[in-house]
Amino acid sequence: MSSLNRKEPLVLLLGDILFFLAALWLTLLLRNIEPPTKELFLTHLLPFSMLFAAWVIVFYIAGLYEKHTVILKSRLPNTLAAAQLTNSALAVIFFYFVPFFLITPKTILFIYLFVSFTLILFWRTHGYFAIGHRRASNAILIGSGEEMKELLNEVNNNPIYNLKFVSSVDLNRTDENGFWNEIVSRVYSEDVSVIAIDLAHENAEPVLPHLYNLIFSKVDFIDMHKVYEDIFNRVPLSLLRYNWFLENVSATPRIAYDALKRIMDVSVSLILFLISLTIYPFIYLAVKLDDSGELFFTQERVGEDNKVIKILKFRSMSDEENVTRIGKFLRKSRIDELPQLWSVLKGDLSLIGPRPELPQFVKQYTEQIPYYNIRHIIKPGLSGWAQIYHDTHPHHLPDTLETKHKLSYDLYYIKNRSLLLDLKIALRTLRTLVSLVGR
Repeated sequence: MSSLNRKEPLVLLLGDILFFLAALWLTLLLRNIEPPTKELFLTHLLPFSMLFAAWVIVFYIAGLYEKHTVILKSRLPNTLAAAQLTNSALAVIFFYFVPFFLITPKTILFIYLFVSFTLILFWRTHGYFAIGHRRASNAILIGSGEEMKELLNEVNNNPIYNLKFVSSVDLNRTDENGFWNEIVSRVYSEDVSVIAIDLAHENAEPVLPHLYNLIFSKVDFIDMHKVYEDIFNRVPLSLLRYNWFLENVSATPRIAYDALKRIMDVSVSLILFLISLTIYPFIYLAVKLDDSGELFFTQERVGEDNKVIKILKFRSMSDEENVTRIGKFLRKSRIDELPQLWSVLKGDLSLIGPRPELPQFVKQYTEQIPYYNIRHIIKPGLSGWAQIYHDTHPHHLPDTLETKHKLSYDLYYIKNRSLLLDLKIALRTLRTLVSLVGR
């Protein structure tokens, strides 16, 4: 993969900032019918720079810095317009309700919002491709399984990747000489410069000496696992071996990370818990008017180290196991999970981590899904990587197939967990809550 692809979010961010600045200069030009003076530009630059910082956060929450977002050209105008609408509201609040800089640029602000939207849209749909797209490097994919096919289709059907697989070779084939001859012929006839291979496959070892010689033909080798993980934001389950877990998963405490995360859990959950108490009376009234039942219910879930924990939720089902009218709203908005903030304060849950499952589901999944129990090596969370990327993860009924897919995202988080990744999940979760599209 090219270095530009890996740095795509950074390139997009720098481009956004550049066009934010260009839009401000152009706005002042249009407003005054003459190029702005240095003094005039700097007078507006300071307050607008504070807005730029807030707008970048809005763009991030809207998913505009996700990997490969530039390929979604058909959805980009609507996504960008929604983000810019939020930015407009922030600008009005900033200039008119918190007039710290003593300027209320009515006309300038109106012109700027239009100009900046136009420039950013142009940058995202045309400018990035102008500097970021170049001729794809020819590559060979060596592996096996459904993930190999998935990777092949994704890379070859998307122009964003500076890579094209001209051939794929199945490691399960038995003719070693035919295997080698096919690779060599492709390398030289197709000008192949990259080979992506599943190095963990048991059949990879015999062909490695042959592949070694291709280093002298200036062929680069990359791990198929890493390419898949980078593109799909999940770990390919069928490619996993025990050695992967030994290399990438550890129960050893990360003292600095664990301490900072606990501080974040307590401080944020305490604030949210106190704020949420203001709506408890309204939820209580709604539940009582709906079916006169109890406000809360308690569930057992499997937590860290396979310990059973109890969580508290707003009741959303009747005694007959039917979702109530108010329960539908509570679930969709995820308000039903607010009482779980108490579990975060107690230390049973974290704000971010794999979602805890019911004990009976865990027993079933442990028997049917290889390596499933490894997800209990860390503390579960209110929201997680799977919740923001796995659109079809199961909710209230067992689903082994979808849970296998969900595990691939959980393993990605367990391997790569960090405060930065936790912040990313928190911001994306905020987007879900604000838009009331709880999954």
